[in-house]
Amino acid sequence: MTSAPARNPGKGPLVGLTVVEMAGLGPVPLAGLMLTEMGARVVRIERPSNDRVFMRVSPQYDLDRHGREILTVDLKRPEGAELVLRLLDRADVLIEGFRPGVMERLGLGPDIACSRSPALIYGRLTGYGQTGPLAERAGHDLTYLAYTGALNAIGHKGGRPVPPLNLVADYGGGTMMLMTGLLAALFERSRSGRGQIIDASMVEGASMLAAPYFSFLADGTWNERRGDNLLDSGTPFYDTYETADGGHIVVACLEPRFFAEFARLLPLDARFVPAQYDRGVWDEMRAAIAERVRTKNRDEWTALFEGTEACVAPVLSFSEAAAHPHNRSRQSHVDVAGFTRPRPTPRFSRTDSAVAAVPNAEACDPASILARFGFSEAEAETLAKDGIVER
Repeated sequence: MTSAPARNPGKGPLVGLTVVEMAGLGPVPLAGLMLTEMGARVVRIERPSNDRVFMRVSPQYDLDRHGREILTVDLKRPEGAELVLRLLDRADVLIEGFRPGVMERLGLGPDIACSRSPALIYGRLTGYGQTGPLAERAGHDLTYLAYTGALNAIGHKGGRPVPPLNLVADYGGGTMMLMTGLLAALFERSRSGRGQIIDASMVEGASMLAAPYFSFLADGTWNERRGDNLLDSGTPFYDTYETADGGHIVVACLEPRFFAEFARLLPLDARFVPAQYDRGVWDEMRAAIAERVRTKNRDEWTALFEGTEACVAPVLSFSEAAAHPHNRSRQSHVDVAGFTRPRPTPRFSRTDSAVAAVPNAEACDPASILARFGFSEAEAETLAKDGIVER
């Protein structure tokens, strides 16, 4: 773990890129964080304080705002929409996560914004996509994930589907697919000079993450019974087990040579080794593994399997993960604003990312922000005086 370096505005592969982020929750702000840490200038448009539904965390811990310039705009007034359009005239990218039609009702839809700035890349992220019977329905990660088939596949045999935090639809299917679309569109624009609209859907994004399972299903190597397959805890050698101290280890020795190493060290009755893929012995094998694992604490098993190829690992908490020797050796986490968080990823050999910091006074000063978009001092003063922007 290391302290976060000072933000260097000239560092990162996306230096020179200007992004306007429409404030929201979840996947779009994570995309904004990644973009700013890769060097982009990201201006976050927030609603006036009396319009904010809630603030999830204290400002020093709020990664939804770190690294950005913060401009609070009254979008209910036409002057506010015109202000944002002027920002977009000089921006490369817009990212927004409203339901379909919201940006249009604000006067900020792609028909207007992209006609004014044909090179603008207009990134839209929703749960269900911009069209379709469910497009305007409310939802959250778990709602969207339910429509992909992936949620049905996550959980143990005989149990309920298990919510995998909000990692799969929100951040995997949402943030990462939006980022993929943005970067692909930027590359295409470098050749054509033209922007385009990106319609990213969390249902479709999470479905794409599950694409290999559709091929397994078609091939007959996967069935739709939860907890009955190779990678869904159906096998005793790809699952979690409780240890003597109430902790857990993972056993993930899919290949026969890794399973043989696991069986030798556990130890497990040698008769199970040649029968690894014999479903007829899996219940007995699972019971034998579980009984043996309960004889030692989690850290004792960790020490026993350290340096082997048995594919056994301790199940760590977030704070334990940050303190793990491997993660510490790679400085995979950083201390910033009084808390520990993952460092920016991926890493770049020449233009590495920099950790985003809490916005300072200048980053929240509307006059400074607007001046960099060509607004005069008098215009900025009038906008503040009329309540279009919040000081």
